[in-house]
Amino acid sequence: MKRFLPFLLLAVLCGSGAAAQEPLPEADERLRSEVHRLSERSRTWDRVLARMPRISGYLQLGYEADDAGTSEFFIKRVRVLLQGDISPRMDYCVHAELVSPALMDLYLRYKPLRALNFQLGQFKLPFSIENTEYPPLKIEFIDYPLALTRLVSFNDVCGMTGATGRDLGLMAYGGFFAREGYDILSYNVGVFNGEGINTLDANKSKDLVARLTVRPVAGLQIAGSYYWGEYGKEYLRRIRYGAGIGYDRGIGVARSEYIYGRTGDLRSDGWYVMGGLRAARRWLFAVRCEAFTENRDDSDTRQMNYTAGITWQPVKHLRCQLNYTYEHYAAPAAADRNVVAVMLSGIF
Repeated sequence: MKRFLPFLLLAVLCGSGAAAQEPLPEADERLRSEVHRLSERSRTWDRVLARMPRISGYLQLGYEADDAGTSEFFIKRVRVLLQGDISPRMDYCVHAELVSPALMDLYLRYKPLRALNFQLGQFKLPFSIENTEYPPLKIEFIDYPLALTRLVSFNDVCGMTGATGRDLGLMAYGGFFAREGYDILSYNVGVFNGEGINTLDANKSKDLVARLTVRPVAGLQIAGSYYWGEYGKEYLRRIRYGAGIGYDRGIGVARSEYIYGRTGDLRSDGWYVMGGLRAARRWLFAVRCEAFTENRDDSDTRQMNYTAGITWQPVKHLRCQLNYTYEHYAAPAAADRNVVAVMLSGIF
C-alpha cells in the first residue's frame, strides 16, 4: 500500500491541476472580451476627437521707425483659427482677427475628387501666387508687396479697405497629373460678391475670379490669374490680370509677379521680384524690389520699394523678422523714406 501511495498522490495532484485548468478558457474569453471592449471604446474616442475642432493661432507685434520722424510700436495681427473635419470629405475653418475684431475666414470645403472640390464661404481670393500660397507666417517680409495690396482687395484702388485679399463666394478647384505632394496642373474658379469681407453685396452683379497653375517640377510653379467684377452701388468696373512664377524648395526661394488693373477709367499696374536663401534651418535672408503705378497716365504716381529682410526662427513657436525698406516716390512733392521695422510672431 505504501508503494502505491506516491502514485495515488500524483494522480490526485494531476486531477486537481486539470480541474484548476478547466476555467482557464473561460477566463481567457473574458479577457479577450474586455480587450475588445476597451479597443472599441478607444476607437470611439478617436472618432470623437477627430471631429473636435483644432485650435491654433498667432500674434504679431513689433516696432517701426523712419527718417521722417515715425517711431512707434504696433500690433499687426492677433489671429485664432478653428479647423475640423465633418466627414472624411468635408471640413471647415473659422478664422478671426482680434486686434480690430473681424471674421477673416469662415468656410466649408467638400472634397469628393482630387480633380473637383468646392469651397463655400469667406476666404482668400484665388488670385496671384502670394495671396494664397504665402500667409503671414510664411511670407519672407513683414509687409506684402504694393501690387498685391493695391490691386487684390487689401487696400484696393477701388476704395475697398481691410479685406486682406478675401471675399464671400463659392469656388471650385482641383488638380490633375498628381505627383508626390503636388499636381502638375491645377485650377481655381470662383464667383464672389466683390465687396470684401463681412459685408453684404451692394449690387446685383457677381465677380468672377480664375487661376491656372502649372507645376512642371517640385518647388516650381507658374500661374496666371484673372479677375472681373463690379464694385459698389455705382457698379465700378474692376478688371485684373496677373502672372507669376515662383520657386521654393530646399535652401532657395525666388518669386516674381506682375499685376495689371483697370478700375473704371483708371489703369494701374505693379510688379515685384524677390529672392531668398535659407541657412542653418533657422535663418532666412531675403531681398525684394517692387514697383507700383496707381495711374499709368501719370508717372508721378509711381512708387518703388527696395527691401532687405532677415527672418530668424530659433524655436518652432517664435519667428523674428527685421526689415529695412527704402521707399522712392516719383512725385516731386513726396519725400523718399528709409524705414526699419522689427516684428515678432508668437505661434500657438
